[in-house]
Amino acid sequence: MSYKSVQIGKYKIQKPIIQGGMGVGISWDKLAGTVSKEGGLGVISAVGTGYYEDKAYAKRLVAQRPLEAENFYSKEGFTAIIKNARKICGKKPLAANILYAINDYGRVVKDACEAGIDIIITGAGLPTNMPEFTEDYPDVALVPIVSSPKALAIICKRWQKRYNRLPDAVVLEGPKSGGHQGFTYEQCAMEEFQLENLVAPVVEEAKKWGNIPVFAAGGIWDKKDIDEMMALGAAGVQMGTRFIGTHECDAHDNFKQVLLDAKEEDIQLMASPVGYPARGVKTNLTSLVEKREGPAIKCISNCVAPCHRGVEAKAVGFCIADRLSDAYVGNLEFGLFFSGTNGYRLDKIISVKELMDKLVNGE
Repeated sequence: MSYKSVQIGKYKIQKPIIQGGMGVGISWDKLAGTVSKEGGLGVISAVGTGYYEDKAYAKRLVAQRPLEAENFYSKEGFTAIIKNARKICGKKPLAANILYAINDYGRVVKDACEAGIDIIITGAGLPTNMPEFTEDYPDVALVPIVSSPKALAIICKRWQKRYNRLPDAVVLEGPKSGGHQGFTYEQCAMEEFQLENLVAPVVEEAKKWGNIPVFAAGGIWDKKDIDEMMALGAAGVQMGTRFIGTHECDAHDNFKQVLLDAKEEDIQLMASPVGYPARGVKTNLTSLVEKREGPAIKCISNCVAPCHRGVEAKAVGFCIADRLSDAYVGNLEFGLFFSGTNGYRLDKIISVKELMDKLVNGE
């Protein structure tokens, strides 16, 4: 199957491949900029931008952690990342992934718009008021992440009634993705919630609202997977984990090595302070957390609303902001390394250009 370009709002994506947003610092300027340059849609994660360039843009730190949401989600850091990605991809479309569950969501969306982002992708909750924050930027395309046709219907109804607009595209994420899931533990294993069984119903729902393009995500690995999703009606795919195995990925080399060393059984679901199950690699941290011997939990960054200033972090045994940022800097002792179910299949580090060629033309 040969691929055609896909329209997302006012933007044409040459190759129907969205690189998933991965934070803290896994998909920032180098990865996102290069994916867009190579004809896909590069996606900058808005999570933890206060850590960019060794915390140069976080105005206030406590114990070397950005203090409060305004420093963890640094406007200056985010702007610098977008600006540096633009130097790589030029005028090609560039996106940001901004989780709905974060504190300061509306402000971070506006920060992205002011910095010149073209497309905003939002998951981790139902972003029913997403258009409210982009009213001054009508050219910015809006892409919610959903896990069911019902979720898409709710978003479309609310957006149309309140804002007289609809999503420019939608990402349908199944339960094999890395990081947080839009499903319960039980649903992640159930046949009816597997991505291949969700694509057709979500595409059907999307048609009711004017043929909104649907991008399938979660466990996509190669051209065969992309072809299968597109045969089911998807306009394209979103994939994150495989892009970690690129030279341009902003992750620390230790992060990449964790995936290179991982076995299939090492990639597991775990509890998270965000309130959703999360998928990552079993490491020293997960062993410590199981024994309740993990590092001290102090809510310094106030990163996500569902955590209630560390209440949920203490319940599950780790602070997600601290542990993801430890992974970003390569701390193998305390880092939390997210991965989709196929992360163990990474066997070497290649360039984004080579990976995109493989995805489009086959191995």
